[in-house]
Amino acid sequence: MTSIQTQILDKINEYSTIIIHRHVFPDPDALGSQCGLQKIIKESFPSKNVYVVGEEVEELKFIHRMDIISDDTYKDALVIVCDTANLPRICDKRFELASFLIKIDHHPDLEPYGNLSWVDTSYSSTSEMIMDLFSEHKHILQLNAEAARLLYIGIVGDTGRFLYRGTTTQTMKYTAELMEYNFNPQLIFSTLYKKNKNTARLQGTLLLNYEYSNNGVAYFRMTKDILEQFKVDRNTAGNLINTLADIEGNKVWVLFIEYPDSIRVRISSAGTVINDVAYRFNGGGHPLAAGATVYSWEEADALIRALDATCREQHINNRI
Repeated sequence: MTSIQTQILDKINEYSTIIIHRHVFPDPDALGSQCGLQKIIKESFPSKNVYVVGEEVEELKFIHRMDIISDDTYKDALVIVCDTANLPRICDKRFELASFLIKIDHHPDLEPYGNLSWVDTSYSSTSEMIMDLFSEHKHILQLNAEAARLLYIGIVGDTGRFLYRGTTTQTMKYTAELMEYNFNPQLIFSTLYKKNKNTARLQGTLLLNYEYSNNGVAYFRMTKDILEQFKVDRNTAGNLINTLADIEGNKVWVLFIEYPDSIRVRISSAGTVINDVAYRFNGGGHPLAAGATVYSWEEADALIRALDATCREQHINNRI
């Protein structure tokens, strides 16, 4: 592990311009790791030009804003991609202009990419990986309060407030260390998980009208009409995925969010491994939390059938 971290630091030392990317439809860990790494590099190497790029999501703008840079900025630049399992999910395709590409990610490495790749699924989040990079190289790197705030947000987001099984003793150790810096964790929690009235009403409709398969797959279709009815944007709607998590009998829960040209899918599980199915439907992710993309409601039905079959097979295997 130390070897790959040292190689990454060597590349950071080598380049004067560094551009940090993450995945499309960002979540707190994508933004926390991306922007936390930027702050660490800037604090440690003040003379370097370090940028973060990608689309912005309205309700997550409080985490950090993105930089606007020209294509020319990529000339002779190092690009680091955080929290992104495969090339199609990298936000802002100008990463292809980079002189050198580094991947830092905690998702299964089903589609390796980059000139240098640090992938480790044992971490709760990519933000925890960035914290580990700092922790192992405190003689080189410096962490300030804003970097600590960003990494804390990323860890909180990807551990589900420390409820998910990926939370480890190291996760808690690093979280405690981050909390020694001057930021307000309570404000982060209240901002990150606050819902407006429209979103709360949509959540109620989801609970009243979700469907389920014979073997424990619960699902709900966020159609264009429903989103317009409740005046909720697609990213906010997708964040309701765990509404179905605590209902008895639900082994897997799925949200379909209709876009103009596709249907985005968010999938989570209580124990059934679902990322193999997600990969078959233009996606991927963690064994118990993944995403996919389908292009018709018929294909959405096929995805549900595939997940239902996976639940049935696991149930049979557990009995054996």
